[in-house]
Amino acid sequence: MNEQIRAREVRLVGPEGEQVGIVPLERALQLAADVDLDLVEVAPMARPPVCKLMDFGKFKYESALKAREARRNQQQTVIKEMKLRPKIDPHDYETKKGHVVRFLKAGDKVKVTIMFRGREQSRPELGYRLLRRLESEITDLGYVEAAPKQDGRNMIMVLAPHRAVKASAVAATASRGGPRERAEETGAPEAGETPAAGETAAAGETGPTADTSGQ
Repeated sequence: MNEQIRAREVRLVGPEGEQVGIVPLERALQLAADVDLDLVEVAPMARPPVCKLMDFGKFKYESALKAREARRNQQQTVIKEMKLRPKIDPHDYETKKGHVVRFLKAGDKVKVTIMFRGREQSRPELGYRLLRRLESEITDLGYVEAAPKQDGRNMIMVLAPHRAVKASAVAATASRGGPRERAEETGAPEAGETPAAGETAAAGETGPTADTSGQ
């Protein structure tokens, strides 16, 4: 920037993006001084390097504001987990489905796990039917991102919110001021807290997951 530039000549771009052309460095520095702006290299590897006349302090400030806004509106990918038993009680099923609906509305993915015990392992179709039932009942909010798959004693399916649902959740989060308010509404644990039963925090967290299977 300015006197730190070592090239003998530069391809100069004006403050409004207009092309000035190739000029000696001394001329470019003089033009910058005349309009009280900085001479900033924007493409130092070009031959000759490309420099632009700008208010570098203002540029840095606006860039920092944009980065902060992007971070504030960014929604981290969160995977919740819901565990069920293949012979779950109807009332428990409705309760757990309600959690799944709430997670999807919040823009989160949901890992649904069917846990088989004992002789239940010989009846995988029970878990498959339960997952398909759940899928059919949340189609307005989400879709199956990972189809049901047997994994040892468990059968796992991953649900993801539709793009419109997720966009609505992001907009609601931004209007409330950020991730903290969203965490409070969805019940997602903040740093240092333990996930509630039936909810697994963002992928990458460690610690045991509570058993939320139906009885």
